[in-house]
Amino acid sequence: MPRPRVDVVVLTMNDRPDEEAAAQATLLAQSGVDVRVAVVGNGCRPEVVPPGALTVCLPENVGVPGGRNAGADALRTAGDPAEWLFFLDNDAVFPRPDVLARLVAEAEQHPEAAWTQPRLTGPDDATTPRRWVPRLRVSAPGRPGRVTSMAEGVVLIRRDAFDQVGGWEGSLFLYHEGLDLAWRLYAAGWSGWYAASIRMHHPLTAPARHALYHRLTAPARHALYHRLAARNRIWIAHRNLPALLAPLHLSVWTTITLFRAVRGGGLGDTLRGMREGWATRRTQRRRPMSWRTVYRLTAAGRPPIV
Repeated sequence: MPRPRVDVVVLTMNDRPDEEAAAQATLLAQSGVDVRVAVVGNGCRPEVVPPGALTVCLPENVGVPGGRNAGADALRTAGDPAEWLFFLDNDAVFPRPDVLARLVAEAEQHPEAAWTQPRLTGPDDATTPRRWVPRLRVSAPGRPGRVTSMAEGVVLIRRDAFDQVGGWEGSLFLYHEGLDLAWRLYAAGWSGWYAASIRMHHPLTAPARHALYHRLTAPARHALYHRLAARNRIWIAHRNLPALLAPLHLSVWTTITLFRAVRGGGLGDTLRGMREGWATRRTQRRRPMSWRTVYRLTAAGRPPIV
């Protein structure tokens, strides 16, 4: 019986060569699957590239979703694309050589799921921040089940489902692109699965410290994080939600976000992002999900109002 084939996309800005080398070493050590790799330089030529990998050099920084799309497109253009796509952060590592094979096996047991999400932990193999748990009930990160969102940097996606909905939304540039893709996959009739017993490791960094902005000062990174996260949430609601539901979703989200910003900082940049998102929302193409999709998301444990 032929082994499963997985096309892997790794995005880089040559910002952390040691971590990238470690991530790629654990990727190449995966057993039980045939792996083909594309390393995408987001505005650069990749410097850490495993033997035999495709290299994609983007002339400018197009953001995380756009860069990942470029890698998926390159693997398709190379011919005979694999059934599975895996998107790997360049500082995430596989703690065991059977992680990819186990993920594919888990996904095959759930043919209704477009994506299969491993449990993401810190290097200690135990700590899972709340933001990495792809469901509302974050107190039990070890519990598997159907989910409606994803951690974008370590996720296995069926190629046909990914292509069906047009891949990642590049205009988002950074933040919340996983929620947007998850909603579009649900709207196309798919769902998602959280394989909590299969673990991946990732440094325990704050989202505002994203490598895309490693050349910025810490205050500038935090300002950009709060602005883009707020802008994108409004764009995603406009793109995906029925007209009657979008105001309710944004009301709940705004209340929670402003409360967090007042307590944790970033209020001014959050408000600027909200204004930008509202003023430019019509630049985003609306494809509102059906009420049946709203029901399916609710039945899966996360109604699209939170």
